[in-house]
Amino acid sequence: MFTGLVQQVGTLVSASSGRLLIRPSRRIEAPVTGESIAVNGCCLTLERVNAAGELEFHTLAETLSRSNLGRLSCGSPVNLERALALGDRLGGHLVQGHVDAVARVAEQKRNSSGDVELKIFIPDGFAVELVEKGSITIDGVSLTVAALTEETFSVCLIPQTLADTALGSKTAGTFVNLEGDIIGKYVRRFLETAASREKKSAEGITYEKLREAGFL
Repeated sequence: MFTGLVQQVGTLVSASSGRLLIRPSRRIEAPVTGESIAVNGCCLTLERVNAAGELEFHTLAETLSRSNLGRLSCGSPVNLERALALGDRLGGHLVQGHVDAVARVAEQKRNSSGDVELKIFIPDGFAVELVEKGSITIDGVSLTVAALTEETFSVCLIPQTLADTALGSKTAGTFVNLEGDIIGKYVRRFLETAASREKKSAEGITYEKLREAGFL
């Protein structure tokens, strides 16, 4: 479990044979083999730290195909966050590190207020995950949906976010990982299941059953 508050930006050193090698901007303090680290919002297992402090991860074909990790070139910046520890401050929102969709950036522009607006095309089937002023995770960063249309949604990046994450490098045509709010997912699933039960119950009522029960 993560919070969506990126702790540092790393650099992709190499990607081959299902392995990623990432150089963090500063050495990770007391890394533990087997611990979970979110890389651009993807929960990966740390397999090894070499003498240079670079992090090595094994990545499944499923991970590469369902995230933007398989699209990155060497030298690309990536957002890094270690897993949340019990008792830590929850400054963002609950993030699982399970990418729901990969989306294409429509536009990045600087507003007169000084912040940067990132507009993203909504992938097929992902609209149900979006609520205006609700939480969204983009490349592992906890953000608020500022605007929502049928085709796109927008978030605003303050100077601190631009300085501490790799989102400033996301321009039109680049791809980002999206994860919807876990609480919203469970609420939607509960409502869908309840609606399905009600529909089946209603379909099960017939004149014959009503007659047998003495209503007719």
